[in-house]
Amino acid sequence: MAGKKHAEALKLVDTNKLYAPKEAIELAIKTATAKFDETVELHIKLGVDGQKADQQVRGTVVLPAGTGKKVRILVIAKGDKADEATAAGADYVGAEEMVAKIAGGWLDFDVCITTPDMFGAIGRVARVLGPKGLMPNVKSGTVTTDITKAINDVRAGKVEYRLDKDNIVHCPIGKVSFGADKLFENYSALMDAIVRAKPAAAKGTYLRSVTMASTMGPGIKVQA
Repeated sequence: MAGKKHAEALKLVDTNKLYAPKEAIELAIKTATAKFDETVELHIKLGVDGQKADQQVRGTVVLPAGTGKKVRILVIAKGDKADEATAAGADYVGAEEMVAKIAGGWLDFDVCITTPDMFGAIGRVARVLGPKGLMPNVKSGTVTTDITKAINDVRAGKVEYRLDKDNIVHCPIGKVSFGADKLFENYSALMDAIVRAKPAAAKGTYLRSVTMASTMGPGIKVQA
């Protein structure tokens, strides 16, 4: 039955057409046939060379309608900052013992925030966290002394975007249940952020292609 539903969904999408953003969102909702609340994602191919330091595209944006996802936050900090993290609602708080736990294979969190003084300790597990997109960094606001703000931003719907090895940015813009208007708000916020993040060294067409899809749905080409 799932295969049949997917086949029917595919028939609704014209693979040769570039859809207007709002139309693409409505189609992504219509073609989401799974029994769970699917996530709608954007896949943005950029005209940059991510191998060059001056053509990196990476940053964060707060999605106005949130992400619809329960985010598990780990804060690695000591003393007053650890107390602040607990008060601000972090799911897990600790110092070197958390680094050791990660080194042992524990990764039951979605975002890792740390204070600058603990960044050196986290460096020991950079090889574990880096490939998973969990390594804290200053640019994304996850290496900071303002732990409360960092936690509140994540809870409000802050997401990080960055290039993969193929110069594509993959980023969620919310759940199918949000409806078209809220998803469009999030889409606009993300696209605006990525356009603003265009490196000065990038030449030619910056937005090469934009594809939208729900978790289990077909890809829909969007007018960039």
